[in-house]
Amino acid sequence: MSRPRVAVLAQDLVWADRLARSVEAAGGEPHRAKTLPELDRALVCADHAIVDLTARAYDPIEAVGHARAHGAHVLAVGPHDDVALRKRAFAAGADKVLAYRKLFEDGPATVSRWLGGDAATAASA
Repeated sequence: MSRPRVAVLAQDLVWADRLARSVEAAGGEPHRAKTLPELDRALVCADHAIVDLTARAYDPIEAVGHARAHGAHVLAVGPHDDVALRKRAFAAGADKVLAYRKLFEDGPATVSRWLGGDAATAASA
């Protein structure tokens, strides 16, 4: 069984690294992107996407919709106090919208649950 492939769209280097490491620890294979064209390339081989909602190099809501249009399951991450942004991400097609704090405190387990356990199963196979 192959590992789930996850496009990770984040402009911030620290968050991109943290998210990619959480994907790896959950048994997935991260494909990093910093722009929408890079996201397109990552989505060619990914069926999941994580989108950082606070970037300025791309429109994060457009990115969520774009990933969804490519058939990816989408996890969006952003500030806990921006309720309007979180609602817009859901409306654009995000399966889940989580606060940075959740992924900071519990990244690998959170990503593993979002992947539906497929990553943990693949990692132990």
